Amino acid sequence: MSGWEFATLRDQVAALQAKTISAVELLELTIARIEKFDDKINAMVVRDFDRARAAAEQADAALARGEGAPLLGVPVAVKESFNIAGLPTTWGIPDAEGWEPAEDAVLVARVKAAGGVVIGKTNVPHTMQDWQSYNDIYGTTNNPWDVARSPGGSSGGSSAALAAGYVSLALGSDIGGSLRVPAHFCGVFGHKPSLTLLPGRGHVPPRTPALPAPPDLSVVGPMARSAADLTAATLLLAGPDEVDAVAYKLTLRPPRSMEFGGFRVLVIDSHPLLPTAAVIRDGFDRVAQALEKAGAAVARHSTLLPDLTQIAKTYVTLLTSRSGADMSPGAYRALQAAAADIPPDTDTLEATMRRGFVASHSDWIKADRVRIGLAERWRLLFEEFDVVLCPVTPTPAFRHDHSDRATRTIEIDGTTYPYDYQLVWPSVATLTGLPSTAVPIGRSPQGLPYGMQVVGPYLEDRTTLRFAELIERDFGGFSPPPGFA
Repeated sequence: MSGWEFATLRDQVAALQAKTISAVELLELTIARIEKFDDKINAMVVRDFDRARAAAEQADAALARGEGAPLLGVPVAVKESFNIAGLPTTWGIPDAEGWEPAEDAVLVARVKAAGGVVIGKTNVPHTMQDWQSYNDIYGTTNNPWDVARSPGGSSGGSSAALAAGYVSLALGSDIGGSLRVPAHFCGVFGHKPSLTLLPGRGHVPPRTPALPAPPDLSVVGPMARSAADLTAATLLLAGPDEVDAVAYKLTLRPPRSMEFGGFRVLVIDSHPLLPTAAVIRDGFDRVAQALEKAGAAVARHSTLLPDLTQIAKTYVTLLTSRSGADMSPGAYRALQAAAADIPPDTDTLEATMRRGFVASHSDWIKADRVRIGLAERWRLLFEEFDVVLCPVTPTPAFRHDHSDRATRTIEIDGTTYPYDYQLVWPSVATLTGLPSTAVPIGRSPQGLPYGMQVVGPYLEDRTTLRFAELIERDFGGFSPPPGFA
């Protein structure tokens, strides 16, 4: 070990500026580590080492001239779904294999402009729709904590690369927990920013024009091994797309408090549609008690909390409507037939999913109006509370399961539930575009990490990020997986 494998982003930047290590040396250590461990992890599926070496040499030249930049000389990994000129963007779809975009996604361009050295791309699930990261082009990515388990998805390659000590910063995206679930499964940090905070242009399916478009549910954001690094990366990458920057600029509010004693916290660890594993509930109890001792005002219930069932069903309607638009005519007709078989008065989450795939535009508008009402409920809640703490998923990382998704299940304390019910916790922040920071808080009896979401008011990302920093400081954060330290 060189000592740099698990250094923070801030420590790497400081060492490069102090010339304790050169950008070329740091990159070569990164490449050597990938070549040592990635045969069993399979996180870095598109490698761009030659161009990275050239960029590292340029960074060293800039450092020698006394220049500075926020990421100058730091190796960075990028999720495969982001466009990078000269590298394939496939989203794990075999028909897209070999397709390359002409220009970088905005977030990638910002990383490079800040001096970051892009080393390549990390693995994703087929079409980005899973909490596992496997596809027929790149194969399966494994969790460094247990290679028989998922690292999460769809940013699972990025979380695995961080946990394995390849890089200190990685890019990901999130619509169904795709930043938060991998962070939770791999014991790292991920920030799902407020909708519109970070520009998503260039994070598009292969062969899709990278045009500015109003976001709906999906966001892009950073992942790191420390909360302070996550804050620094979010603030660096945030701000309107250059297309919009002619009229808008970003001015984020400061955190609502800098210490636990100033925070009003609502802790929610149960959902009406899906139980939470006892190990995670125990972790939430431990955190809640510690927060109270630290001076935070902690509540476990509130009448102001929006209806979690309504949130989940509205989210599923909007999400599946969006997904249904991309289906083949044959698949769409099959779902129409399946939806027609559902009795009109059936009110389960499965029924909502099936109906959502074949929803009309008027159905979407109705769901969007419900969303607007729920956003107002959240606004009122955040007049009384500063953050809401809730699970990311009901369990730590589960074992790989590549069976037919329609028949998959998730086991919670010995009882099985439909696999896609795991959407209920990501929906809490995603439906109305709230910021949510995933932070590790404990280990299961099997040694698997697990975390929680810190959800905050819309566009008050600095509040959730600061709270995550305090959690890390007082309760511990990332630690290397066995065999990688």
